[in-house]
Amino acid sequence: MTMLGWIQVILYCAIIVALVKPVGWYMTAVFNGERTPLSLVLRPVEVALYKLGGVDEKREQGWIGYTIAMLLFHVGGFAILYALMRLQAVLPFNPAGQSAVAPDLSFNTAISFITNTNWQNYGGEGTMSYLTQMLGLTHQNFLSAATGIVLAVALIRGFARASARTIGNFWVDLTRCTLYILLPVCVVFTLFLVWQGIPQTLGPSIEATTLEGARQTIAVGPVASQVAIKMLGTNGGGFFNANAAHPFENPTALSNFVQMLSIFVLGAALTNVFGRMVGDQRQGWAILGAMGVLFIAGVAVCYWAEAHGNDALTALGLGGGNMEGKEVRFGIVASALFAVITTAASCGAVNAMHDSFNALGGMIPLINMQLGEIIIGGVGAGLYGMLLFVILAIFVAGLMVGRTPEYVGKKIEAKEVKMAMLAILILPLMYLGWTAVAVVYPTAVASMANPGPHGFSEVLYAYTSQTANNGSAFGGLTGNILFYNVTGAISMFIGRFWMIIPAMAIAGSLAAKKSVPPSAGTFPTTGPLFVGLVVGVILIVGGLTFFPALALGPIAEHLAMTAGTLFASN
Repeated sequence: MTMLGWIQVILYCAIIVALVKPVGWYMTAVFNGERTPLSLVLRPVEVALYKLGGVDEKREQGWIGYTIAMLLFHVGGFAILYALMRLQAVLPFNPAGQSAVAPDLSFNTAISFITNTNWQNYGGEGTMSYLTQMLGLTHQNFLSAATGIVLAVALIRGFARASARTIGNFWVDLTRCTLYILLPVCVVFTLFLVWQGIPQTLGPSIEATTLEGARQTIAVGPVASQVAIKMLGTNGGGFFNANAAHPFENPTALSNFVQMLSIFVLGAALTNVFGRMVGDQRQGWAILGAMGVLFIAGVAVCYWAEAHGNDALTALGLGGGNMEGKEVRFGIVASALFAVITTAASCGAVNAMHDSFNALGGMIPLINMQLGEIIIGGVGAGLYGMLLFVILAIFVAGLMVGRTPEYVGKKIEAKEVKMAMLAILILPLMYLGWTAVAVVYPTAVASMANPGPHGFSEVLYAYTSQTANNGSAFGGLTGNILFYNVTGAISMFIGRFWMIIPAMAIAGSLAAKKSVPPSAGTFPTTGPLFVGLVVGVILIVGGLTFFPALALGPIAEHLAMTAGTLFASN
């Protein structure tokens, strides 16, 4: 660990914090239907889209209507994406002549992209045509990200409104999010990435001759446009198999830093949207503070573990930290920072690079995902996931002072607490349950390239990543088999929607309640005490439901490695 490394971490955090207020102001204006700097150009397009879709922008929906609209929208998205993959062999923009994607892999991938998971049991450049990448995967990268954002906004409205029966209009929110926020930023971002050296072409792969005289095929395609929304929307579905570890997706130190910024910027700004909509920006800063404490702690542990290096290699005189797999990631600190960011923000953009981490370094991404990626999190999903823990924290505070808990003027009662716990507990049920099945099912065991603790970690990481809708992976596990494609798809689907539905039920319940003015007994929710309470509740819930599984994976792996080093030295 070096001072220069920590300067990089501090600079990154400072820029994100500096962007929170301006981006939060803009997003609030968009979702409140206010005039923005882009309204002159985009408002006519917005109105035309409503007329084309038969949407009345002034008609709002209750939480049930809002949720049903969202679910039906995803059914349509799944059908379109599945059909594109199954029919890509006969569709245009397929210069490499890619064949149809297998049914089980198409099913897994379609579920993956509509849930903002973007888990890839395939190599993008060797499996998907340009049309599938653009019209299918990139298209869903926009829509799944927009869905997460608008669901968070709907939950915020539940806290902000009083005696209301509606929480917004899903179709209006989705249109505004895509048109005013995601699309304009991605146009600029794509041009920046092209400038940095990322390909953006519909031309075929390039044939080259190596110095040894061998023929080499270099895959190119419409990469930059997919990378832009992949990062901004915390998707992770890369054009290439190696994702952001591929030089055509992340060619320079500048592109690496800007991509890391783009992953966090919208999720962090949503905390400011929360503060603005409830009428007290300090509430948003408190939530961001809780996220920040967990983030810095994760970076510190991951950075230390990787800088400390591998004890077995150190015993052989090979010190200097763990550099394996980090050449493309521009060093240890950037690798640790990137890994923590992507697993905190539901963006599996680094793929198998995580497998080059030490056991304890790889444990931090696993913890981030097992908590539901609430540290900034996937755009929207991180905020509504964190608000579920806030509800639990406020409930605990109410028990301590002996009165009905309140948060931003709303009484938190049994219904809200039950829904919050239902949403939180679905995560360990999925990834622990399927991991238990996979490690005894012969076909699944045969797909583990690494036996012992690390092989277990690979399976646990896979189901954790899919349930948390992250999409990153430890290398070494062959996931493209029927068992993993089907069970993984189930994990992704339940991890996404079984968390959303309780959250929307909470939104509807809160919106219908009257606002309660603060009193002398109201627990303060804007200072360090509140931040500490939220972090404490997160760690306690995690300790009771999630973290015990880690002892069977990364920690056991670390102990096994340490024991091996001791035996070797003796």
